[in-house]
Amino acid sequence: GWKREVGLAGFGEDENTKEEDEPIFMLIPSPAFQTNLEDFLRGLQFAFPQGQTFGGIASTVSSLSRARIFAYSAKSAGGNAGGGGASSVPDNSVYGDGCVGVALKGDLRIDTMVAQNAKPVGGVYRVVAAGRQTPGMTEREDEAARSTIGAIVLDEAATVEDAEGEEYGVEEEDDEINVEAMSAEEAKEAKRAKLMAEYAKARIPKPPLAEANFVMKALSDDDQAFMRSALLIGLERGGGIGSTPNELARLAKGEGHRFTVRQVASAGMKDGSVTFPLGSVDVSVGARCRFFVRDGDFAKKEVEALWTGYKKKELEGTLLGGDNLGPPTACFVLPTLDRGAKLFGGKTGYESGMASEYLSGIPSISGFFANGVLGKLDGTIAGTLGSANDNMLHGSSSQYVVFRSKTKRPFYSPRKAKAEAVDAAALKAEEESAERELAAEDEKRTLMSKTFGGDESSAAAPRSEDGELVVRRREIHSGRAMSVSTVEWSVAEKMAKPTSALEGYMWEKETQVDRLRERISLALLLSQTKMAMADPTKPKPRDWIGPVKRAAGDNGSFVIIPECKRMEPVSGSLRKRYDLSKLVKQLAAAGVPAISVNSDGVLFGGTMEDITKAREALDAA
Repeated sequence: GWKREVGLAGFGEDENTKEEDEPIFMLIPSPAFQTNLEDFLRGLQFAFPQGQTFGGIASTVSSLSRARIFAYSAKSAGGNAGGGGASSVPDNSVYGDGCVGVALKGDLRIDTMVAQNAKPVGGVYRVVAAGRQTPGMTEREDEAARSTIGAIVLDEAATVEDAEGEEYGVEEEDDEINVEAMSAEEAKEAKRAKLMAEYAKARIPKPPLAEANFVMKALSDDDQAFMRSALLIGLERGGGIGSTPNELARLAKGEGHRFTVRQVASAGMKDGSVTFPLGSVDVSVGARCRFFVRDGDFAKKEVEALWTGYKKKELEGTLLGGDNLGPPTACFVLPTLDRGAKLFGGKTGYESGMASEYLSGIPSISGFFANGVLGKLDGTIAGTLGSANDNMLHGSSSQYVVFRSKTKRPFYSPRKAKAEAVDAAALKAEEESAERELAAEDEKRTLMSKTFGGDESSAAAPRSEDGELVVRRREIHSGRAMSVSTVEWSVAEKMAKPTSALEGYMWEKETQVDRLRERISLALLLSQTKMAMADPTKPKPRDWIGPVKRAAGDNGSFVIIPECKRMEPVSGSLRKRYDLSKLVKQLAAAGVPAISVNSDGVLFGGTMEDITKAREALDAA
């Protein structure tokens, strides 16, 4: 019946639905639908007691324009969500009166919060008289009586406790009480006495309008102006003060709101009573209540306190073995039309900025300005249960809805995907550049290197009768002398050729050493080495033998010392890309005791700089 009328026939009744798959409803009603909104929210909560609801009333550009809501569905819902009967509606329609809703279920979790922007003023009171209900009343008169406060009286204990509590983010100074000259107990008693003196007349039951006029006298001009234009009264939720009486301190601890604030719909000019919107609340005698005003500075502190409490509850759940939540994937910010830049001191995007600050790294924050927000006052944060946290319409408020996956499933973010694509392209370009540099270096070293590929050089080195290798010394006086004027030249003639690859290597290395000796003598080399060892800015020589001995152990185990070299004289390049730094880091990670770096440039394509590069890579590893 009811589900079919609102377009939810069969929703949540299929066999695959699990108990933990709580339905989530996003509602966007038109302003004209407010007369049916309370009944619709009650029906939704009755039909889906474990469901969650959020949303906002569609807003308009001015009070003279009429809001329109648009609905499209790939599959007709078979009913009119606006309450206009059971007849089918087109898949795409525009409505002036109704409610567009989106029903969600599956791997989705939301956390909701509502900021009321209601600053408490005056003391805490108790309701001592409600509206009179007499036989013969009409239904409308009965609802009005149940929503009326006839008389209130000051609750001294609650007022004192609230005054003694330290207000979150507010430091109050009392010029009339010299706290420095008193002990803590004396200052407390003096403050209590001053407070009771101020509220002496409030100990007598009075109509709410009369008490509101009394409270206004102690307020600022702005607060007085607000109370003259609109009267806000909050009824305490749950019937108890709780561990933290002050509103902001409660929110910062994640305890939720203490009072549900509503605007008075009408007042009795004869008896001073006040009446809330019909059917919005049942006033009980003995319930605590309080006056409130709207204030921009308080609104900022309330938003900050809400997000602080949210993060505190989230952290407690993780550390104390509660829900190990996945990262938030998106956030809706739904403020009402009067919560723009003007309320927050001219700062645009204040609320979305706070959401971004407390939900760092969240890929999406969106929302819209509404004529009112829908949902539970404390949402899922404070854990408030029962009628104290029913779905309702909140005016001059903001709602924050945080989305995440129940199973911590990775989510697709276009912004993140674009960033990853850019990073991947940059990494690929960097790798290709490094590959080109390595290839150019390999080609350069190959051209500089000398190979021995002849038949003679590929032969094995000869051995003597006792098995020793025979390697001839390089001939340095095999040239023929020739004189040209006063200069005598030595012309190479019948140069000796190596008989084996090993002999060719030895001759080439001997030639290279001779050339190095011509550049730097051995004495000069030793002198430069000593100076480098004495310079504190230069790296010190490392112990090479020590790690090898430790690796061998007492029993003299076989130790492998790996060597890094670019190429071989016979076979050429040993690998496609010779990345010395990468090789050294891999060998260090494998736990080798020492690393040999071949720096020969003629035969093996190395350089003296390879030793420095290997040392730096080893330090980095």
